[in-house]
Amino acid sequence: MFFASKSKSFCVEIGEQTTLAARLNQTDESILVEELKEFSAKDNAGLVEWIKAAEGKGATGFIHATCGIYPAKRVVRRQTLDLKRVKEPTYFNEIYTQQFRIEPDKFAMKVLNHTDGSDFDVIKASQKEVIFCGLPLDEIDETQDRLLSYGIYPERLELGTLATLGGMMDYLKFKQSKSPLLILEMGDETTQSYIVSSDGVDISRAVASGVASMIPVVQKELGLKDQESAMKLFYSNTFDFTSMGGALVKKLLKELQSLIGFYEVQTGQSIGQVFCTQLPANFSWLGATMAGALGVPQLKIDMLPWLESLHIKLAEGVTPNLPDERWVGLFSLIASYENAVSDEKK
Repeated sequence: MFFASKSKSFCVEIGEQTTLAARLNQTDESILVEELKEFSAKDNAGLVEWIKAAEGKGATGFIHATCGIYPAKRVVRRQTLDLKRVKEPTYFNEIYTQQFRIEPDKFAMKVLNHTDGSDFDVIKASQKEVIFCGLPLDEIDETQDRLLSYGIYPERLELGTLATLGGMMDYLKFKQSKSPLLILEMGDETTQSYIVSSDGVDISRAVASGVASMIPVVQKELGLKDQESAMKLFYSNTFDFTSMGGALVKKLLKELQSLIGFYEVQTGQSIGQVFCTQLPANFSWLGATMAGALGVPQLKIDMLPWLESLHIKLAEGVTPNLPDERWVGLFSLIASYENAVSDEKK
């Protein structure tokens, strides 16, 4: 849809390591990004200060924003359905408890078609490949309260993972790329891995190894006295860890090689590129390390032409901090893909 009138709005992406924010000016034909800001996930004071000074927050003192979040217990899983059972009242709950190991009454869950993210129609049930997505109910309440405490009124609250997956599918279409893309959302304790193509999400898997699992390796490699010292150094941006990158990602690499091997045997296709998200700027070396270890090129986004195809423009002087791939999730939240689809039809 196109926006009916000119209006100010905001978009905020809250990850485990960083918070990214954009101040927008929406018109009938495009979205103008007037400002981009980045905060450490721990810099709540800086975020609140920016919100208080933000132009366009209105008389309430709150900014009205689309918010993308990455709760640790989020569920984004591709699943093959038994179409003969989808109308059974207990079928989905069986999947939640037996496959996902979650308590259905404590989660908000949604079932989407894996090709385009549209709602799965239980009545028609024409596609058996779907994406289950959701998050704990108590995290929704906690997140909403936290956002309000910052001065953010969440007009829309969604899983940032879904926005990123949709954005990368659109990007592959934009680049007319036929090669599958490995996406890694690297959190502290878990790495969410996805293989996507322009036709949809092909595979998903949560790997119980994240950035925090690298800290004991840092301690051992550098001979530090304790993990606290290793953690401070690891996050300090004062030491180049590139040379020991292979040792740091060894545990994660083994799991990913298994995932890629399974996918390539099942489909006969090879992974074309790898894309690491949810990393702060000082961890940019980690994406290159993962790509090198996997023997797969690292995706470099052709950002401005892609944004132009989505009717997103950057105001003069507004440029994402490098590496700009880190902003894909935020721009994917901002994007309206119906605009791009309508242009294709024209």
